Amino acid sequence: MSDETLNGAAPVADAQPQGPLFTVEKLYVKDLSFEAPNAPQVFNEQGQPDLQMKLNQKVQRLADTAFEVSLGITLTCTLNGKTAYLAEVEQCGVFGLGGMEDHILDAMLGIQCPNILYPYASAAVGQLITAGGFPPFPMQPINFDALYGETLRQRSEQQAGGELANAEIAGNA
Repeated sequence: MSDETLNGAAPVADAQPQGPLFTVEKLYVKDLSFEAPNAPQVFNEQGQPDLQMKLNQKVQRLADTAFEVSLGITLTCTLNGKTAYLAEVEQCGVFGLGGMEDHILDAMLGIQCPNILYPYASAAVGQLITAGGFPPFPMQPINFDALYGETLRQRSEQQAGGELANAEIAGNA
């Protein structure tokens, strides 16, 4: 039907998509690490494990509409003051984003992209922990919307602090 005409009108040429663009081009593990420095002795330790999780995110522009978003998770488990294990993953994705205002683009990179990457990173960490001989650790969901809001608040404070410092320098000149 694509070559047919409607009421004698010429067929419409394939047009470039209009409006915002969001695509997931590629998902991949960039770095993966597991250490159990006190094994096998740590398997005999009794006590309550202490788990610390650190998150980090990086964004790199690859082209006009292509971005690499990296979500890093480091999970450290200590037991009686000794490191039981350290699991790290850097889960990445290449995302196509275009046709949107800068603040929306920033929010997509800070919220939507990590939301897509997190389940993959969580699964990778979980597999590392169980392969290391430790009980599974179900990672809880993360509210990237709230984390992004905190990032915006910190940016605002830094800008206000920078403007205040510039005003003080100008006032002292």
